[in-house]
Amino acid sequence: MRLDAHQHFWMYSAEEYGWIDEASVAIRKDFLPRDLKPLLEAEGFAGAVAVQARQTLEETEWLLGLGRSGGIVKGVVGWVDLCSPSVREQLERFAGDPLFVGVRHIVQGEPRDDFVLRKDFQRGIAVLREFGLTYDLLLFPRHLPYAVELVRAFPDQPFVLDHLAKPDIRNGQLEPWARDFRRLAALDNVYCKLSGMVTEADWYRWTEADFRPYLDIAFEAFGPDRLMIGSDWPVCTVSRDYSSVIGIVKNYLDSFSDTEKEKVLGETCARFYGIPAETDGNKP
Repeated sequence: MRLDAHQHFWMYSAEEYGWIDEASVAIRKDFLPRDLKPLLEAEGFAGAVAVQARQTLEETEWLLGLGRSGGIVKGVVGWVDLCSPSVREQLERFAGDPLFVGVRHIVQGEPRDDFVLRKDFQRGIAVLREFGLTYDLLLFPRHLPYAVELVRAFPDQPFVLDHLAKPDIRNGQLEPWARDFRRLAALDNVYCKLSGMVTEADWYRWTEADFRPYLDIAFEAFGPDRLMIGSDWPVCTVSRDYSSVIGIVKNYLDSFSDTEKEKVLGETCARFYGIPAETDGNKP
């Protein structure tokens, strides 16, 4: 089963999605499963993992509702307040839904670069294992050293790095991103999504060759067993269409074995998030 490991849905409003600036006017509208379904089918994907874009419990509930309607949503990475004393109660609110597979916090937007080392945040991370949930790391390169400390502190907690930690692809900069990226990859409880790359490149002039050095490092550091393809749709469409974005990784995989390709194109995602090989949109 092939899966898009990272995409978003929203009902757009300027108040709730203030991060969508004037340069990204193309995504200032609603994006729903009916819009994504034909794009997935055209690329041979059975479904996708829907990831939070707002830090509200209401959005988490809404995403799960989209999934319960059946169809393309195979898992939801939602948000709860990991720093809250009531984090366990918040998780219990969603834990009964088998589509609830993980949690994400928008760490890249926090004023403190070492946010993930806060004691209250780490208390929240510790609770995730009680519910069998994963955690998505949304970071910039400057956050990677702190992420290494976090992941080391929780060796039994499954983590996945979103968007390769957003290296500066536009300027072809590899260091210190590559050094810290490799340090994180050396910890075997963390995985990585091959997603979000086009928004870190020159939106209008990139070629697939621009991404190769970063993909080379990702495959060297993580290997196909811990890498998963993701589109970051609809955010990616500020640069190119869905097929072109997915094609970056698909074309890179041309020289790999069929077994390795299938891992990156879906099997790793399914294993990490606990998505069964055959599903009608709800995990049995």
